[in-house]
Formats: sequence, structure tokens, C-alpha cells
Amino acid sequence: MPKIVSRNSLIVLGQLYALTKPRVLQLIVFCALVGMVMAVPRTPTFREIQHAILACVGIWLVAGAAAAINCLVEKEIDAKMKRTSWRPTAQGQVDSLLTLFFSFALCAAGSALLYFWINPLTMWLTLGTFLGYAVIYTVILKPLTPQNIVIGGSSGAMPPVLGWAAMTNQVGPEALLLFLIIFLWTPPHFWALALYRVEEYRKSGLPMLPVTHGINFTCQQILLYTIILLAACLMPFVYGMSSWLYLLVALALSLVFVLHAFKLWRQYSDERARQTFKFSLVHLSVLFSAMLVDHYLF
Repeated sequence: MPKIVSRNSLIVLGQLYALTKPRVLQLIVFCALVGMVMAVPRTPTFREIQHAILACVGIWLVAGAAAAINCLVEKEIDAKMKRTSWRPTAQGQVDSLLTLFFSFALCAAGSALLYFWINPLTMWLTLGTFLGYAVIYTVILKPLTPQNIVIGGSSGAMPPVLGWAAMTNQVGPEALLLFLIIFLWTPPHFWALALYRVEEYRKSGLPMLPVTHGINFTCQQILLYTIILLAACLMPFVYGMSSWLYLLVALALSLVFVLHAFKLWRQYSDERARQTFKFSLVHLSVLFSAMLVDHYLF
């Protein structure tokens, strides 16, 4: 009997962990870490490294709580979409009250850690991000307007700001530049996904841009955003945050992203939309990685 109980407990824990969207959390924490590293203009001390690790844990906990709330609120929508139908809430494997308690526990633990061991500013910014994603975006914007990704993208763009605040106890213009890059990156990233899964979104009832305005208009918007994003990606160099190494990588990545968007606009296919979506992940990851390398080498 104890073994059965233990096995069942592990299964439930695994299901709850899945609700935190681990792959998304990895990108969130990575972007927050970029903000932390860029906020320290030299090799960090051992104490600063400890501080950054604690901040990453706190941000991870609160972000995981927001993801769990998202899964709870959208469980019926998730069940209608192939991409999300596997989620434990969509399959009815996890009780709603348990999910709510789990989310509250993660949010409370993360907020306490950030408040007492990092600084109150980081806690309040992280909590505001939680409310922006779990409530304003998930509950209000997503089912209401096709601009949900644009407006709600501000929550997804916050991790570098949180990281910067964790190390400096303030929000500098450099952090806002990192915010701007992710904010402009978010719409073409998600719209590319929505394009080749448009029928799933139509079935779910969500007013995503390809559903409400069609494929051609969405492709046009993706192209426009990638062009604006290219300019934003050059700003860290212009502002003096990064050197020529970052500039070359940022320019190359952004031009390729624009090329993907241009091809998508000229001759649409689901495969091209899928390729554009996949490259968007490469774009952000490599861009910020180059920023980190540049920060320490130059």
C-alpha cells in the first residue's frame, strides 16, 4: 500500500509540474538571467551569483504559478486543441481546487523569496507580471480581442526587467530595451504558430488574428513586426550596451527573420509558417546568448 500511495503521489506531482509549462519556464528564466548578467558591468562576485540564483528560483516559482492558472482557466479550450489537449487539466486528471492551491503555494513561496531575499521592487514587478498574464491576458484579453498577443505580450516581455531589478533594485533604460525586444518579438512568434494551427484556434473560439482577419493580413503583420524588431535588436549596440559581436549576430538573425516573414507573406504555406515559428525561437535564444558572450568578452 505505501508503494502504491507513493507512486500515485509521484504521478500527481508530475502532472502538477507539467502545468507549470517547463519549456516556457526555461525561456522565461533564461531571459531573466540575461537581465541579471547585463545589470552587473563586470564578472559577478560569488555573493552576486548566489543572489541571482535565488532570484531565478523566485521568478521560476511565480511564473510557474501563472502558467498553472492559465491551464486551469483554459482547460476547456485546451481540450479542443491538439497542441494543448495533453495537459492534465484539459484531460481532467488534476482537480481544479488542487491546481488552484498549487498555484497559490508557488506564487506565495516565490513572492516571499523575492521580497525577503532579493528586494521588494522585484517582488512587486513579478507579482504584477503574474496578474498581467494569469488574469488580464488569460481571462480578459485572450478571449476578447485578436490583439491579445500584442497587449498581453507586455507580461511575457518582463523577465529581463525582473532580472535587472533583482540585481540593481531599480529599472534602468537598458532593461527597457531588453523588454522592447521581447515585446516586439512576441506577436510574429505567436502569429506564426496560430497560422498553421488556425483551424484549432477557430474550433476553440479564440479570436486569434488569422481567425478574425485571415492569413494574408496576419502574414503582413508578421512582416511589419519583424522589420520593426530588426531596428529594436540594434538598439543595445546604439545605446552602448553591447559591441560589434552582438551587432553582427543581431543583424544576421534579424535579417533572416525578416526573410522568413517575407517569404511567408509572398507565398503562404503551413510549412513556411512552421519554419518561421521555429526560427523565432532560435532568434531570441541566440540573440540573448550573443549578448551574454559579448558582455564578458568586450
